[in-house]
Amino acid sequence: MTADLSVLKADRVVDARGVPCPGPLLAAKKAMTEVQPGQVLEVKSSDAGTLRDLPLWANKMGYAFLGSMEESGYTRLFVRKGR
Repeated sequence: MTADLSVLKADRVVDARGVPCPGPLLAAKKAMTEVQPGQVLEVKSSDAGTLRDLPLWANKMGYAFLGSMEESGYTRLFVRKGR
C-alpha cells in the first residue's frame, strides 16, 4: 500500500508538523469541510498521537483511512471522504 500512497495526489493537504496533539486532528476536521465526497485529504504530522487518532476519527465519520507513510521527521496520513 505504501507504493500506492507515494504517488497519491491529495485534493487538500494539511501541514500540521510541529503542532502537538490534538492540533493535527482539529486541523484535519476543519480541512475536511472543504473536501468533496470521494476526494482525499493528506495530513502531515510530527505528533505520534495523530497516527492513532486520525484513523479512529476517520472510521467514526464514515471516511476511509487509506494509510500512512513515514517521512524524515513526520508522517503523511491519507483519508478519503466518503459522504
